Amino acid sequence: MNTPQIHSSNKGPLSGVRILDMATVIAGPFAATLCADLGAEVTKLELPASNDPLRTFAPMKDHHSLYWKVTNRGKQGITLDVRKPKGREIFLRMLPLFDVLVENFRTGTLDQWGLDIKTLHQANPQLIILRLTGFGQTGPYARRPGFARIFEAMSGFTNLTGMAEGPPQHMNYPLGDVVSGLFGAFSIAAALVESSQSKNRVGREIDLSATEAMMRLLDPLAAEYEQLNYIRARTGSRATYTAPSNIYKTSDDVWISVVGSSEPIFKRFCSAMGVDELANNSKFSNNQSRLKNLDELDQIISNWCSSQTFEHLAVILNKNEVPFTKVYGIDDVLNDPHFKERKAIIRLPDEDLGSIPAPCIVPRFSGVAEYIPHSGSKTGAHNISFYSELGLSNEEISQLKADKVI
Repeated sequence: MNTPQIHSSNKGPLSGVRILDMATVIAGPFAATLCADLGAEVTKLELPASNDPLRTFAPMKDHHSLYWKVTNRGKQGITLDVRKPKGREIFLRMLPLFDVLVENFRTGTLDQWGLDIKTLHQANPQLIILRLTGFGQTGPYARRPGFARIFEAMSGFTNLTGMAEGPPQHMNYPLGDVVSGLFGAFSIAAALVESSQSKNRVGREIDLSATEAMMRLLDPLAAEYEQLNYIRARTGSRATYTAPSNIYKTSDDVWISVVGSSEPIFKRFCSAMGVDELANNSKFSNNQSRLKNLDELDQIISNWCSSQTFEHLAVILNKNEVPFTKVYGIDDVLNDPHFKERKAIIRLPDEDLGSIPAPCIVPRFSGVAEYIPHSGSKTGAHNISFYSELGLSNEEISQLKADKVI
């Protein structure tokens, strides 16, 4: 059996690691993409019908999903219907070529297709399998479908978002997916370290619950409830654990985020506003006092900000070294001189649109040359090269296509 080659100039720290990504939508694929960014050779496996929902996510450009192109960057694309006997046979034949398998089907789905954990590890005893689901492989909710907004709401995160007097709010972005994807990439890297250090390498199943990943971000909430009977809730943009920390509007209608929570910073903030005496006022002299008098403090700051143009306010706050920023839209991100100098936004080569902008590879490793991944490929774009190198003849590949196995 030949070993399909993925030709890549990415020499990042995960160079040489081979990942088979059969996940759909965002969470699992994002985990694999983060690994691809750092040098892993990732093969994206789709069903022949190209029914991954991410390919239909808006907005579209000339019938092309921009979301798909950036989320699945740097991968080669193949198709295979693992639900069919021949597809399952080829899939198990492929597994020894890979170090990692990423899947995010509803718990039990692969078992129903004859691809249970025992079968997968019989095909490749050293295989690391990331199973990213909404609620994990066990428990009463294990079979429930999962989506980002469900993870966010059930973790307690959504309860923190919105105005105090209004309903909980979701942000216009699937945060729960990308957070669980980050945990997925971290988990893969951890398992690879373990594998590299082990004399007797064995396969590892990683049971990653996206809801638990969101909960892990909310470190103090359980302790606050148990020890203080306190349920943290939404307060708009105002922080209730440190102050001042909020969003304010300038006289020319620019929204800014300001943080003045440490004592030295708060003193400098008071100087910037021309009210040095405020820092010595017993109501505002330390964080706990400021938290007890947040309404009054926020009104003072809001009044000052609303009397300044953003340009003038920025000069004063920068001079006094007060942490602040305009609340950026993506247009601001693209035009910011700091991000431009660091090439924080790169351009992915794309066969349909020429090139498209996307975030750079994060983080940056010394001694690793700059690498620009290509955008997500078309369905089955690398079928012929992959399956030929796997050892299938042109006739076999043609027959698999005719039988809708690939």
